[in-house]
Amino acid sequence: MTTRPARYLLPYAPDAIGGLPADLDALVWDGDGPRPGAAELRDVEFFCLPYFRHPVALPLLAQLPALRVVQTLTAGMDDVLPHVPSGVTACNARGLHDASTAELAVTLTLASLRGVPHFTRLQDQGRWQQEFHQSLADKTVLILGYGSIGRALAARLQPFECDVVRVARRARPEEEVHGAHELADLLPSADVVVLLTPLTPESRHLVDAGFLARMKDGALLVNVARGPVVDTDALLKELTDGRLHAALDVTDPEPLPADHPLWHAPGTLITPHVGGPSSAFLPRAKRLLREQVLRYERGEVLANVV
Repeated sequence: MTTRPARYLLPYAPDAIGGLPADLDALVWDGDGPRPGAAELRDVEFFCLPYFRHPVALPLLAQLPALRVVQTLTAGMDDVLPHVPSGVTACNARGLHDASTAELAVTLTLASLRGVPHFTRLQDQGRWQQEFHQSLADKTVLILGYGSIGRALAARLQPFECDVVRVARRARPEEEVHGAHELADLLPSADVVVLLTPLTPESRHLVDAGFLARMKDGALLVNVARGPVVDTDALLKELTDGRLHAALDVTDPEPLPADHPLWHAPGTLITPHVGGPSSAFLPRAKRLLREQVLRYERGEVLANVV
């Protein structure tokens, strides 16, 4: 790690990112080693937060007197925005996790419907037990929060012979996207509901007792958005009663404590917020960062400004 003042604070070295000017004045910090000192940070204008290291990186924002841009490698910024100083531009990583998150949503859906967690437990016992389980074919899948990840998910669902219903905050008839005001009428016909909505004051506990009550018996709720979009207590009641099933990559609270009842709720599959981290992440992260740095160097408008 260089000790001279720099305009950029990046999680990857410029030569590892590729395509950047050879003389780019960059300080490299991936969030794991010691934090740079005040002298090194005084000229930093562009700070890309290391992925999965927000808790250790956010305190640096108050120590960057020249800061002009905060870039994340996550699409969600609900944990970052309260820390961004006034006048500083915040950019997210919209599009970066489309492939990886859409893949996980399909994986969770198929695994839950086809009983894979149950069969994995039988495998641990050395038991060969054939059973009948649900298929994704002929099901209606409702995608709530139809943005770039929603499009990626819809494209991946197409070969599975299921019907996809798209819902966004506002209707977009040209894309066959329903508005949120239609949700109450759409939920009763959905076999699978996939949550992709960002966490905002309006979406917090959007999936409450009333929302869940409108879902049909036996339906599957897949959350690859943010944990607080769902009222955990309300979901637990439906799961405990056996009326609904859930596949959750995110939870509230998170990380989920070892003694939390959600771990053992019937019909529930849980993964530990791994929608983004996969082999698809790094090349896309570097591509996004390269494009943003080059835009900043040329004085152009940055992408994904929040």
